[in-house]
Amino acid sequence: MKPIWIVDDDQSIRFVLEKALLRENLPTRSFTNPQEVLKALIDTPESEGPQILVSDIRMPGGSGLDLLEKVKERLPGLPVIIMTAFSDLDSAVSAFQGGAFEYLPKPFDLPKAVELIHRAVEESQREEVAEERMGDAPEMLGQAPAMQDVFRAIGRLSQSQVTVLITGESGSGKELVARALHKHSPRASGPFVAINTAAIPKDLLESELFGHERGAFTGAQTMRRGRFEQADGGTLFLDEIGDMPFDLQTRLLRVLSDGNFYRVGGHSAVRANVRVIAATHQNLEQRVKEGGFREDLFHRLNVIRLRLPALRERREDVPMLTRLFMQQSAKQLGVEPKRISEGALKLLGLFDFPGNVRQLENVCHWLTVMAPAQVVEVKDLPPEVLASMGAQAAEAHAAVMLEPAPVTAVLQTAMPDPAPVAPVVSEALVANAAASSWESDLRAEALQLLEAGRTDVWETLSRRFETALIQAALGNTRGRRIEAAQKLGIGRNTITRKIQELNLE
Repeated sequence: MKPIWIVDDDQSIRFVLEKALLRENLPTRSFTNPQEVLKALIDTPESEGPQILVSDIRMPGGSGLDLLEKVKERLPGLPVIIMTAFSDLDSAVSAFQGGAFEYLPKPFDLPKAVELIHRAVEESQREEVAEERMGDAPEMLGQAPAMQDVFRAIGRLSQSQVTVLITGESGSGKELVARALHKHSPRASGPFVAINTAAIPKDLLESELFGHERGAFTGAQTMRRGRFEQADGGTLFLDEIGDMPFDLQTRLLRVLSDGNFYRVGGHSAVRANVRVIAATHQNLEQRVKEGGFREDLFHRLNVIRLRLPALRERREDVPMLTRLFMQQSAKQLGVEPKRISEGALKLLGLFDFPGNVRQLENVCHWLTVMAPAQVVEVKDLPPEVLASMGAQAAEAHAAVMLEPAPVTAVLQTAMPDPAPVAPVVSEALVANAAASSWESDLRAEALQLLEAGRTDVWETLSRRFETALIQAALGNTRGRRIEAAQKLGIGRNTITRKIQELNLE
């Protein structure tokens, strides 16, 4: 295993961290200033480089923030933990903006420091595996059985030029499948031309498809080639074919029958050698019954049908797609790619994504811009995801709202949960155990969170418990911290640190 690199001019800090990590079987390598680290990065093979970098923020030999910037240029995926005193919170914000994994306030509790380093190591290993899997990301990704069926169909059609009809919900990736069919066909060297028939006004669609002659209508100053001519020798993708106007369906049928068509205002037949791939989110059989789609055109298009599954039918692909989209979004925006916690991934996997893969891609772009830290936690997910999960939890537990017991009421008001899912769970807890003791409430709360797939149960409930204790003590002492610490049986440094960590200022 690669070592944890520790950078601090304070020998006691280095010694304490080295011994603590050694007990955890984590190898270390220590440095006293940033220059030593930068030299070591140059001299050390990548296979022996750091797994994690833990650096102080203020050292005689240079700034930890400058070191962070230079390390990220060389090793963009390396998790960096910045150590800082309470007075350096502005610097901590700068650290996050520079791509730090987390910051560790001084003085720190050693067990919590080790726990944080463990978390960074796990994240580093997980990202290494993800990067290996996506090093040469194909044009389409999917491990779910439904997607494997699609891949097999594309493979079987690779030597064919037959017409294909792709069905699937909006945002499920129908154009990606069409592009893959073209790329792996004998026409791969020809053009791939796509047109969304639902996005173009009826009056312009005919000209878009078949082109027009000069003077064919007002504004037609020159002859224009249509999409069929542009796709000659290649593939024409007709997206949302179910929305094509009925009169144009007749012209399309004629082209599919003999390959000939006329430009708008033209008198000479034009021939185009085009493979047509069509796609729709509608039920074309139903459209035929309703008289909105020609039956003969439907049968002409429906030679081979590929059904693309919705994202909720391939939930096992969500983690892989999420990591890929997070990397792509970061590259587009020119920022450091953010990591996403296992808890957040599990919650995304439970979301139905009515907008399918396109919606997941938008969510990842939103997280890249809006998530406050380098690691995306459950609480950072978009409101629509969290709201949906809360509604599902409420429905699953069939919560019946009862008058809460006094202690539970104190817990609900004094312990705001950072994750928006928890209030719904608390409501179910109140309904099921209104008259029970707070210990029973706590056990039930933990059980509900565990059943919901949460992986941050210890941290969530510990923060809420500590928040309730400190707020109660401060209320009892009218805000006097030292007296509150004495009554709680903890040190004044501890209560100061806890107030800072729990954002109780």
